[in-house]
Amino acid sequence: MPAALALDPAGRAGGGPLHASTGGDEHHVLDDPQQWPSFGRPLKPATAQEPAASPLWESQFLIEGMRCAACSFTVEAALSGLHGVEQVHVDAARQRVRLRWRPADTRPSLWLDAVRGAGYGLVPATVSQQAALQRRESRLALWRWLVAGLCMMQVMMYAYPAYTAQPGDLAPDSAQLLRWASWVLCLPVLLFSSGPFFRGALRDLRSGSIGMDLPVALGIAITFAVSSVATFDPAGPLGQEVFFDSLSMFVFFLLSGRLLEARLRERTAGALDTLLHRMPETAQRLLPDGKGFERVPVGRLSVGDIVQVLPGERFVADGLLLEGATTVSEALLSGEARPLPRLPGERVLAGAHNLSSPVRMKVLALGEDTRFAGIVALMENASLDKPRLLRLADRVARPFLLVVLAAAAISAALWWPAGHGQALMVAVSVLIVTCPCALSLAVPAAMLSSAGSLARGGVLVRELQALESLAGIDTVVFDKTGTLTRDPPRLERIYCREGMRPREALARAAAIAGASLHPASRGLAAAWREAAQPEEKNRWHLLQGTEHGGQGVLARLREGANDQHVQDMRLGCAAWCGTAALDVCAIQVHLSDEWGWAASFVLDEDLRPDAAATVQALKQHGLQVHLLSGDRPEAARELAERVGIDKVQGGCAPEDKLRYLQALQADGRRVLMVGDGLNDGPVLARADVSFAFGPQAAPLAQARADFIALGSELGVIEQAWAQSRATLRVVRQNLAWAAGYNALCIPIALAGWMPAWLAGLGMALSSLAVVANAARLSSSRPAQAAV
Repeated sequence: MPAALALDPAGRAGGGPLHASTGGDEHHVLDDPQQWPSFGRPLKPATAQEPAASPLWESQFLIEGMRCAACSFTVEAALSGLHGVEQVHVDAARQRVRLRWRPADTRPSLWLDAVRGAGYGLVPATVSQQAALQRRESRLALWRWLVAGLCMMQVMMYAYPAYTAQPGDLAPDSAQLLRWASWVLCLPVLLFSSGPFFRGALRDLRSGSIGMDLPVALGIAITFAVSSVATFDPAGPLGQEVFFDSLSMFVFFLLSGRLLEARLRERTAGALDTLLHRMPETAQRLLPDGKGFERVPVGRLSVGDIVQVLPGERFVADGLLLEGATTVSEALLSGEARPLPRLPGERVLAGAHNLSSPVRMKVLALGEDTRFAGIVALMENASLDKPRLLRLADRVARPFLLVVLAAAAISAALWWPAGHGQALMVAVSVLIVTCPCALSLAVPAAMLSSAGSLARGGVLVRELQALESLAGIDTVVFDKTGTLTRDPPRLERIYCREGMRPREALARAAAIAGASLHPASRGLAAAWREAAQPEEKNRWHLLQGTEHGGQGVLARLREGANDQHVQDMRLGCAAWCGTAALDVCAIQVHLSDEWGWAASFVLDEDLRPDAAATVQALKQHGLQVHLLSGDRPEAARELAERVGIDKVQGGCAPEDKLRYLQALQADGRRVLMVGDGLNDGPVLARADVSFAFGPQAAPLAQARADFIALGSELGVIEQAWAQSRATLRVVRQNLAWAAGYNALCIPIALAGWMPAWLAGLGMALSSLAVVANAARLSSSRPAQAAV
């Protein structure tokens, strides 16, 4: 095991391991703990026993020099063996890596040195670094493509006489001169344009693995070597085997495919990056004297600062509007595509787009504390997740590369008696045409494209595997309150015991409601805010509150500043408060204290406008729809009839919902659970796939759900289901195309009917077809993608 990492008093790494670094001082800048938040975040201890002094950190880096899915295996192997690195996930489609590590045992410079030793580079995954890396790689790829194209045209011009001249028309000296000119023109193609293929192959050989660059590099090297021998020794055994035209065309077609593939990837995986990493890097902060604004980096802002946001800019923090009325776009944050009005005194969210007027805002939350940061972390975790189909494709791609090399060797041996040069060129064609690039791109391109499309529609995907699970469901189970109904419900009536005034009962209930995440609690809190005078404050203060899922809240209240007047109270269902339920088909919440029943509140639920249409659409697709509710059975049945649900069960505690779900699964049903409350956590976790619905969903529900709907429209459930099915169709199409392409082309190449340039064109077009097919998922709305 590596030696323990010593830290100096400043918190920097020192001692044994760091002396092995060869990355230079620029790598060690990242060892400064003050730099870590720019490319990572601390994670909370996983257990109560885990010491808080050694927390886990999660960091993300962009990978330089990554060309194919096989490169991810090399990067993972280089990082996984490092002491202090707990977990490594590489996303080949987005060319980034996520690490979980312990600062007490390792430092970022060690990772950079390890990856550099494997032949790659790491760059902190900040917005500016990512943009700079993409620009640099795009320019370099364009130059390689231009050089290959220019040289190819010249080589083809020099090769044309050899194909068209009649015997005796072309003098031997002229033919040799044209060969030498072609050889010179192929040098830039070999040394510059083909550089990525050779560097990737060398990295693979050094690491003892086989990547997709190795067959390509072997094909280029063999073709150039055979043609060079024929050029230098025209009277030798290979004197007639000159393939400079095939070489230049092959490289040009491969680079063309990679260039177009990169452009299409920006519409799929790259579109997700654009969607998430769009926060401005600077903001206009009010000067201390209040007489102007200064533009400062966002990292220098603090909670309480006053910032100005101009029309067309994005809000850099969660905050409270102080001056100015405007409209904002919160498409990613809430799924609402229409502009929303915002007035002074209302909250605005980081990442929202200011559309109409300049405003001043007081900063309430920054960085990791904003809702936007939570969405980004959720989607990045999803994009780095490897679904089952992707793991299967990776497992197939790696041994298939060995089959490629074996097939090339066998083809060369079979053709060797017919001519050494022809045998080598057949082997080159087999190497190129069978490279499984399309296979490695088939799954991640489609999954990431679909996740980006759903995010734009207001649905976040926590795990890419959930897309596959959602496509296979046959049963949908809805929670009632806050899911099929609007949140929060409206207070209609209050019943009180003798001596308790309704306003007093509402004040106590609203104070207790602060400890609850149930929609009914939010309804009571909203009712108190509407009933209170503009400057009136609730004189009851919550000292302690514990919520029991499916039952209610046990609370301790204090009246005013009098510590002597403290009461223990309960707020929740009738059984929890020890009273009889009201004979009403509506939400009812009861309040009790040490003297017994104190008050009952009746709240009216507004059905979501699209609830009945969504249920009907799901049933038309052949899905069974069920309703589970903790409310009285009569209220649950009444609402189920209004939306068209036949199978309903009311009066459910969390364990009742769980047993109902398990019974469905025991009958062979594949269940989607849609809920939003604290008591939905266990059933969301047990379902085959789950939705936490609405922006006010309980944190536990969001943590257990596979999908999170940010808006208030139930129609996104049907859209997500349709999108998942479209995604699996595209994945199957991609896998079928990749397999069919190899099954068709391998026999043709083995028969000697496919020249190297045509093999290169076929390989480029196969990868391009896979990425273009996946891009269809990103270019349309979820509902359209299903057609």
